[in-house]
Amino acid sequence: MTRLQDKVVLITGASSGLGAATAVRAAAEGAKVVLAARRRDKGEAVLARIRAAGGEGMFVQADVTNPAEVEAMVAEAVKSFGRLDGAVNNAGITGPTLTPVADVPLEGWDEAINTNLRAVFVCLKHEIPAMLAGGGGSIVNLSSIYGTKPSDLGHSAYCASKHAVIGLSASAAVDYGDKGLRVNAVCPGFTHSEMVDPYVDAAPVLMAATIARHSATNRLGEADEVAQAICWLLSDEAGWVNGVAMPIGGGETTRLY
Repeated sequence: MTRLQDKVVLITGASSGLGAATAVRAAAEGAKVVLAARRRDKGEAVLARIRAAGGEGMFVQADVTNPAEVEAMVAEAVKSFGRLDGAVNNAGITGPTLTPVADVPLEGWDEAINTNLRAVFVCLKHEIPAMLAGGGGSIVNLSSIYGTKPSDLGHSAYCASKHAVIGLSASAAVDYGDKGLRVNAVCPGFTHSEMVDPYVDAAPVLMAATIARHSATNRLGEADEVAQAICWLLSDEAGWVNGVAMPIGGGETTRLY
């Protein structure tokens, strides 16, 4: 499948998890992929997988909480490939967990908001002009199922940031929709990743109950299942999809058993 053929796509947090899966999937669908992450070794390992499969891409070391590095990241993508057609703002952290709101440390709150929300805004500030210069494109921001409901695992900073990402995405979609630029959010459920798997290993009973409560399929998702949806939103096949928050979690459940 080549629905992203020759599109230049930038992906943050591309060294592992959903970011890495999306980079591999986008490259397989024909995109020229710019992988951005803090960890050079892991990012270049993902790039090596892409190249071994015949894909094209490059790695840029960047911390999305540093505005200067975000600006340089986008500039490097445009310099290397001549334009920017798509972006996936995926980098994020969990923040404090199993902690009631009043007990959340201020530094933990700030770190989660800065990484999960402020950094997405800064990425948009640089990605949007680059895409408009080329006639438009598609941006996908990573929210979460906890962007649409309260967190029941005591991580309010994460939940607040992911709710805000949906509002930010919808606002950008309105601002630029008539200029050939689409902005959407995806809301993954619990999915195998560096963020989720440690909790599954450390608290399997709690996580099994949590997954049963939030997914009609009653299982963890695979990273590539989310990546497939993201790549569709990046593609021209989703040309009339703008400003949505797409749930990807196996369906809601009200099971009592």
